[in-house]
Amino acid sequence: MTDQIGSVVAVSARPGHNFSKPVRDAVTLIEGLGVEGDAHLGRTVKHRSRVAVDPSQPNLRQVHLISVELLEEMAGLGFDLAAGDLGENILVRGLDLIDLPRGTRLQIGGTAEIEVTGLRNPCRQIENFRPGLLKPMIGRDAQGRAVLKTGIMGVVLKGGEVRAGDAVVAILPPEPHVRLERV
Repeated sequence: MTDQIGSVVAVSARPGHNFSKPVRDAVTLIEGLGVEGDAHLGRTVKHRSRVAVDPSQPNLRQVHLISVELLEEMAGLGFDLAAGDLGENILVRGLDLIDLPRGTRLQIGGTAEIEVTGLRNPCRQIENFRPGLLKPMIGRDAQGRAVLKTGIMGVVLKGGEVRAGDAVVAILPPEPHVRLERV
């Protein structure tokens, strides 16, 4: 696997813990914290189920990215999804996000950089949002392992503004690569 280049399709953020997030002209990534004005901003975990277990654990879910190709795949199954509907902060085109190894660095636009920490866990909120949508969000690979298609999570290494049209360069870590798992 070699470095890859994609592009930002849309950006979204929301201060409250709602499932979907409105599309914005731009979002600002803040080093070590996440997306300015988003409910998941912070050094410690903000996802409500994880806070209930241990509110002091590090926030490995500062930024959520999904590929527009996933939305297109779901449209082919009859699910009409738009940018921000699944709660992602950055919707990208042209990158196979799910197959990126842990530790991949995503350079976005002029200055922003995210380190990929893991996969988003598909949850019942997806089913509540669109009945029947959860099942196709979990596939199987050639070895029969579950493939979680609901995007990837990362932490902000370098801050900066991100907007639609920005390039996204995926810089892979040294081998051996470690497959993404739920975070």
